[in-house]
Amino acid sequence: MAVDKNMNVLIVDDYQTMLRIIKNLLKQLGFNNVDEATNGQLALESLKKKKYGLVISDWNMEPMTGLELLKTVRASNDEFKAVPFIMITAESKTENVVAAKQAGVNNYIVKPFNAETLKTKISSVLGDIG
Repeated sequence: MAVDKNMNVLIVDDYQTMLRIIKNLLKQLGFNNVDEATNGQLALESLKKKKYGLVISDWNMEPMTGLELLKTVRASNDEFKAVPFIMITAESKTENVVAAKQAGVNNYIVKPFNAETLKTKISSVLGDIG
């Protein structure tokens, strides 16, 4: 089944440059409905207001980290509980990957990454994005 590229995508990162990079990569891949949040708290508010088909979140943020956001999303009783979630981090430590997997992450990207890596990870979570 083809992926709906008109779906809403939420990207979460406390670093404006990273948000811009991810947004541009998503645009290259055909995703144009991209919202941004600069921390997990703001992302949660966005998730409660709007339906998203994908969340791409950085790990290290204050006051709510990407891992805390993921755990909150997966523990919720709201409709966004099962939203596909990709974590981005500069840390490639095994225990981080394990912690994210245990928390219910769908996939994991280690910085730095390019459009091809993002495409591969999104495809593995949503299906072929062409």
